[in-house]
Amino acid sequence: MDRSGSDLEADEDEGMQLLRDRFRLSLISIAETEAKKYDMEVSAPVMGCVSDLAFKLTEQLAKDLELFAHHGNRKSVNMDDVILSAHRNEHVATLLRSMALELKAKEPQIEKKRKKTPKQMERTGADDVLELS
Repeated sequence: MDRSGSDLEADEDEGMQLLRDRFRLSLISIAETEAKKYDMEVSAPVMGCVSDLAFKLTEQLAKDLELFAHHGNRKSVNMDDVILSAHRNEHVATLLRSMALELKAKEPQIEKKRKKTPKQMERTGADDVLELS
């Protein structure tokens, strides 16, 4: 059964609306937590405006990251793309660079084993054996 283009667009719109709603709920939760820390209140209209603005900014960021990866002939976004997207805000770019270095330091270092060449195999002989008594 083939689906028409309008059905696919409707599903995409539904998915986007669901994503937008979840984004808004997460933002509201974060804002309420931060407001309680400072004994403040945030009005509902302000929350709506901030969540819409943040969602639009996130959409634009996602498009930029996709373009950076495509320009690098890659199908996936990497950390360099994320750092590049922050080029207009030096403070954020610096924070992202330091985070990238921390993540890189936490990665387990994998040693690549080299294959022995025929010359190296010839060198390993009886004279290389050390006997312990």
